[in-house]
Amino acid sequence: MYRYIGSLHNIQGVEIVVKVEKYELPITQQLSADYINGKQQVIQQLYGYFSGNKEDWAARSARLDSLGEKRMPSGQLASVLRQYHARFQLSEQQERNLQHIEQGAQVVIGGQQAGLWTGQLLVIHKVVTIIKAAAEASQQLGRPVVPVFWIAGEDHDWDEVNHTHLISTDLSLKKLTIAKEDSQQRTSVSRTAISSEQWQEVLAELAEHLPSSEFKEGLISQLNDICQSSASLTECFAAIIQQLFAEHGLLLIDSDYHLLREQEQPMFRKLLEHNDQLGAAYGATADLIRGMDYTLQADVTANSSNLFLFAEELGNDRVLLYKENGEFQDRKGQHRWSYDQLLQLLENEPSRFSNNVLTRPLMQDYVFPVLGTVLGPGEISYWALTGKAFAVLGMEMPIIIPRMSYTLVEGIIAKNMEKYGLSFADVMDRYQECKKQWLQQQDELGIEQRFTAVKEQFIAMYEPLLQMASSIQNGLAKLGDTNMAKIIEQIQYMESKTIDAQQKQFEAAIRQLDRIELSLKPNGKPQERVLTMISYWNRYDRAWLDALLHAPYSRTGGHEIVYL
Repeated sequence: MYRYIGSLHNIQGVEIVVKVEKYELPITQQLSADYINGKQQVIQQLYGYFSGNKEDWAARSARLDSLGEKRMPSGQLASVLRQYHARFQLSEQQERNLQHIEQGAQVVIGGQQAGLWTGQLLVIHKVVTIIKAAAEASQQLGRPVVPVFWIAGEDHDWDEVNHTHLISTDLSLKKLTIAKEDSQQRTSVSRTAISSEQWQEVLAELAEHLPSSEFKEGLISQLNDICQSSASLTECFAAIIQQLFAEHGLLLIDSDYHLLREQEQPMFRKLLEHNDQLGAAYGATADLIRGMDYTLQADVTANSSNLFLFAEELGNDRVLLYKENGEFQDRKGQHRWSYDQLLQLLENEPSRFSNNVLTRPLMQDYVFPVLGTVLGPGEISYWALTGKAFAVLGMEMPIIIPRMSYTLVEGIIAKNMEKYGLSFADVMDRYQECKKQWLQQQDELGIEQRFTAVKEQFIAMYEPLLQMASSIQNGLAKLGDTNMAKIIEQIQYMESKTIDAQQKQFEAAIRQLDRIELSLKPNGKPQERVLTMISYWNRYDRAWLDALLHAPYSRTGGHEIVYL
């Protein structure tokens, strides 16, 4: 059932009517599903607050006010943020939000790795959720709540961020990838330099595969300006997010920003000082989660420090530190650092330290007064491991806000769905079955039924002959079975060729049907987990983004189909 949410206009003034429809995507992580559904045992034992309880927002806000001494001073935070944004033209709302931060405003925050041109659509969905959640919290609490995006630039997994997917001009799924000049180095994405030539190469590939539109030339020009002024994927990512969301007051920070790292020294010291206690807390929570019959979504290793070090001894690779006999070492034990050595390094070179998935939530809560954090299903599950660790440091887990999920349905896709009688659920849950059924309905000759009848008749006629042959000589039974199987195989081969020939009459229809699936469920996955927003920017300019920002929002997440 459609819900009309209004009309938007693109840059040319063309009206785009936007409708939405609800559909629940399955959540494969049971722990996340139980949190989202408000299961009390899960909330009480693992999370503390629940985003669906209005009272919890007021309680968390009041608690944050009493924990000010546990965090970076607001003046220092505002200074770091202002310096990070120095290369951008700030919007009025961003400037106001920086002033709010300086005055101690609380934030709704979420983060992601810096994918090529923002990567998957789910990144945009996360930003939209952050903005909506901050606005709703601000309205409820009667105080400024600032939306912040934490770019996980300290991560080193290049293969997770170096690509994006779009539907090419030939209606195939195209993966665009930017190469890494030194494929062996395991440094952070923010420290991985991208040359002008690399940007030119991948932009040329984008221009080749991006379908023509009235906005294409301008979009490619904008991306070229952004890319050529970006020394890394992280800088490019930040510039695009800034361009899309500055007017909504969103503030950005790169977790690998050197000035931020300097201000994080006190927290890194705590993470080292309390490392054994934190490790025990993670282990105890992991046991609790297993005891509740859930699967862990992050590794909990007894001797892991849950901290990374950019090791000069290993070519500045980002290495996870393990503990053994009172010392810290890399995974292979080739290099060792004493506790005092690490403290000295932290004092002199704080930028050499980095968090992993279990300590990053603690650092984020030290840097920002986090009212709530926006997380996807997998993140919700692994954040469950951190509750006791927060307590070790006299902190508490913020409110977990499930990320909203959206699917964008273009007009031509909706039109073809109607033409072939397909609902969104048909495409997501039973597309191949529906496609086969439609093709069978076009088969006026009854091809499958007639070939099935022939196979049945053949078997009925041939089996008595095999019985007769085997009665003469037992050895002929096996030969007869093989012979019959080969003949049936040839009948099936002829059947498939006949069906192929028949279906060639419906090639245009099949292309339209497959285009529906490619748009809504590419590679068998939800749209948001594969496709880039570049395709929609190319076709609709900003109207697609406005549609998402006007779509329904829920504090407990959910999925909305947005018809453009």
